[in-house]
Amino acid sequence: MGKYEELAKNIVKEVGGKENVNSLTNCITRLRFKLKDESKANTEVLKNMDGVVTVMQAGGQYQVVIGNHVPDVRKDVDAVLGVLEAPTESGPKGNLFDQFVDMISSIFQPILAPLSAAGMLKGVNAILIFALGSSFAESSTSAIFNAMGDGLFKFLPIFIGYTAMKKFGGSPFLGMLIASSLVYPGFLEGAATAQFAESGGLNFFGIPFSIPPAGYGSTVMPIIAAVAFAAFLEKQLRKVIPDVIKLFIVPFLTALVTIPLTFLVIGPVMNTVSDALGNGLLSIQSFSPILFGAILGFSWQILVMFGLHWALIPFAIIALSQGDPTSLLTPSGSVSFAQTGAVLAVMLKTKNAKLKELSIPAFISGIFGVTEPAIYGITLPRKKPFWASCIVGGVTGAIAMGLGMQGYQMGGLGIFRYPSSISPDGDVKFAIYAMILDACALAAGFAIAWALGFKDDEPTIQLSKEEAKLAATGQKKKLTKDEVFSPAEGKVLPLSEARDAAFSEGIMGKGVVIEPTLGEIVAPFDGTVMTLFPTKHAIGLISDNGTELLIHIGIDTVQLDGEGFEAFVEQNAKVKKGDKLVTFDISAIEEAGYSTQVPIIVTNTPDYADVIATSETSTKQGDVLITTIIAN
Repeated sequence: MGKYEELAKNIVKEVGGKENVNSLTNCITRLRFKLKDESKANTEVLKNMDGVVTVMQAGGQYQVVIGNHVPDVRKDVDAVLGVLEAPTESGPKGNLFDQFVDMISSIFQPILAPLSAAGMLKGVNAILIFALGSSFAESSTSAIFNAMGDGLFKFLPIFIGYTAMKKFGGSPFLGMLIASSLVYPGFLEGAATAQFAESGGLNFFGIPFSIPPAGYGSTVMPIIAAVAFAAFLEKQLRKVIPDVIKLFIVPFLTALVTIPLTFLVIGPVMNTVSDALGNGLLSIQSFSPILFGAILGFSWQILVMFGLHWALIPFAIIALSQGDPTSLLTPSGSVSFAQTGAVLAVMLKTKNAKLKELSIPAFISGIFGVTEPAIYGITLPRKKPFWASCIVGGVTGAIAMGLGMQGYQMGGLGIFRYPSSISPDGDVKFAIYAMILDACALAAGFAIAWALGFKDDEPTIQLSKEEAKLAATGQKKKLTKDEVFSPAEGKVLPLSEARDAAFSEGIMGKGVVIEPTLGEIVAPFDGTVMTLFPTKHAIGLISDNGTELLIHIGIDTVQLDGEGFEAFVEQNAKVKKGDKLVTFDISAIEEAGYSTQVPIIVTNTPDYADVIATSETSTKQGDVLITTIIAN
């Protein structure tokens, strides 16, 4: 397991244990569980857990919001759960809409990143064509860029065949086999129709059928329906086929029945349904594009919070995969910049040092289109900044639709969306519109959030103002302090400069970072060793006064598997201030390519009125490093 092993174990425990988990996926910032019984999950415990931002329940999913490092947490959660290749179907599924959202999100989430990458590659080609002209457009270099961008879309059913079969509880590679038959080169772009035209057209043992002019390449709905049927058939066959021949006969019979049935019935029917749904959405836009843009732009962040935006995304993918530009998602384009502007207002206006510190990475993430840290950590808890961003999103969404803006590829988010707004022939008009609109959204989000204001967090308690703080509360409590002495020698940095987001964003608690000049860690107080990692790169302590401290030697040094580290204490050992705990080889860590930073974190920060780090820029063993303020 990795560095989030303890967090992973706690998450699995509080969602009801691995026996309560049907399936698990993740997006950019959250773990998306499908639980057998959501009532068994301890939601409030999870919300207050170090390392968890919040919990959302929507679309039939139990969503644990982690932050930008969710892929690393996911790996450790997978290790706790075991690999869930084929989720079971038991447990409550919610209403039909919840089931639909869950199905769509489970199928498309795993491939959204490569879809975006493919769209961005197509955008790069469009930029080069615009810059270099027709000579580049006709070059083999441009052809390679086209292959990089179009390849995934052309064979999209194969990717969906895997993820959909996994969602429906079948064998994923069997789903790929079925999909590969649909996109076999002879059946793409009308080749088969032309080949057999003179002999009476396409038929299967005399049963006539037709395929779309462009074939099933880039389609979505036919393969999803085909795989749903195949998964059901596979399960039934497994019940009756003898074990001795099950390995080969089950996939053989499943493919033998499903593939012809898809060409004859499933494909034509689902293409008709897909066209009808797409035309329905277009008709809503046609009724009043500006109203459509205002509503979607205003509500987009709310939809994202509950995972309901997945109900729209597939239809945009369908249009784009068929080579058609779409405005379906256009109103959402500037919303992340409105949110980012609101975060900037909070960051500049707050008097709370911790909130200001957390706003910086949230602002940076927002520029790149990742707004969950901003929403859950900054604006939503303070309400007015969040609603300010929604208002601006509604206005920019209406303007975008009024300008007739469209997307040509399934591109990235934030500033990465600009290439997707460039037409295949190099027209950058919509990309320029997008840049201007995004700049206006950021400025308006900032201005409105600043004007509306917000209820600020309490400012950090300063030692010189302790009695004034007590007088203001009208309480006759006395503030006492517990001192944490430096366990290492070296340069002192603020926690925000830690080279690991789990530390720098304050998820685990307040503290400092030391860049060590001496490879030795000593006890920072009288207390007990709570945890000593087997790799000896991290040690957890608790003082006799109750301060819980994590000392993490280096960043990602768990990969060294203990090499270069030597421990002089054991878990549960009693220690006195200054006792030698661990030694480490600074040169060996640096030669291995890892940072030697030593984050020192008070992991029970919420138990204190404040946690104050030294203002000194260097420290020696025994110097006062951190002071915890206790109200009693």
